[in-house]
Amino acid sequence: MPQTVVLAYSGGLDTSIIVPWLREHYGARVICVAADIGQGVAELAGVREKALASGAEECFIEDLRAEFVSDFIFPTLRAGAIYNRKYRLGTSMARPLIARRQVEIARRVGADALAHGCTGKGNDQVRFELTYASFAPDLPVIAPWREWDIRRREDALAYAAKHGIPVAATKEKIYSRDANLWHLSHEGGVLEDPACAPPSDLFMLTVTPESAPDVPEMVSLEFDRGTPVAVNGQGLSPVELLTALNEIGGRNGVGVVDLVEDRLVGMKSRGVYETPGGPLLYAAHSELEQLVLDRRTLAAKDLIAPRYADLVYEGRWWTTEREAYDAFVGVTQERVTGSVSLKLYKGGMAVAGRSSSQALYDERFVTFGEDDVYEQSDAAGFIRLFGLSQRVRALKDQELAGESVEQRSTDAASTSDSSSPKLAVA
Repeated sequence: MPQTVVLAYSGGLDTSIIVPWLREHYGARVICVAADIGQGVAELAGVREKALASGAEECFIEDLRAEFVSDFIFPTLRAGAIYNRKYRLGTSMARPLIARRQVEIARRVGADALAHGCTGKGNDQVRFELTYASFAPDLPVIAPWREWDIRRREDALAYAAKHGIPVAATKEKIYSRDANLWHLSHEGGVLEDPACAPPSDLFMLTVTPESAPDVPEMVSLEFDRGTPVAVNGQGLSPVELLTALNEIGGRNGVGVVDLVEDRLVGMKSRGVYETPGGPLLYAAHSELEQLVLDRRTLAAKDLIAPRYADLVYEGRWWTTEREAYDAFVGVTQERVTGSVSLKLYKGGMAVAGRSSSQALYDERFVTFGEDDVYEQSDAAGFIRLFGLSQRVRALKDQELAGESVEQRSTDAASTSDSSSPKLAVA
């Protein structure tokens, strides 16, 4: 009896050719799992039909959009996690969610193995397989890119043509793209040369700054305990909110990142990312934290943020480490409630205002006038104690310097008495 393999399926070039390859090389019954994480109706259109036409026995299409935003994007946002100074982790966050649902379906259908279409040079293979290890350590993993003799995307196109599998990629337009509600990534083709600027026809979510409106656009974001809940005064569901911000950011040319990033497997790669709503959320959330949190809590959060980013990038989502970070971040967010206004203009963004009932900023305390909380005369004692260690060090240095000068004077006098020539008296 042939084994049953559950494949993480996107309908793109790689996974499209994996279905017949698994049947051919493993004699397997192939069950496909396609996740709707906001890549768009056009990309999902006909996915099930394509999977079945290529030889799959069944294809499940799972709507994971709400869970993706609420349970993955928003926690990463609250942590302030950004990888390699620029990357807002769009692909990285999605993989653990997709892989977990793939395992759930594998259990339901009694699968013997799991499969994915990640290349042996990329990060996604790690993200998928660490999730498999967490939820299905007993199931073997089939990774065709680590087994077959296909080495280039041109080889994959040739295989698809030979087996009559329709794919969107061509030799002329051979970008590898990954889309979801958070971002759209572009890799491959001319982008493999980091000296080449992205072609003008590359972008799909954002306009170029030159094409953006000639007048600024204002947008207001509201947060409740660190979670965004409204745009321009309108309460929205997580999916609706992110969709609205993507449209706003996209039409103003915001959110394009051109990054030479450090892959987990050790090499550098070049990718171009469109995340039009992401920078708006990160900027507003950070500004609200600056208004509400004390400086030591902010500093502690800033220590956690890069660790959280590494964790997400490396696929270590399902770990005690991430749960511990989320617990810490959750406490810091209890008072991060309020609104922030941003001004967008031709790819740029500036904070235009912020307010919160939890703000630690209070005009009564910072004014130069009289107040009942802060006595300016208290500053003298504070400064004296705050700089005590410096004062002690300086006094000690002065003492040592004085002793040294005195000792040098004594030594010089002694030397003068013993070695100076005596004048003869006539």
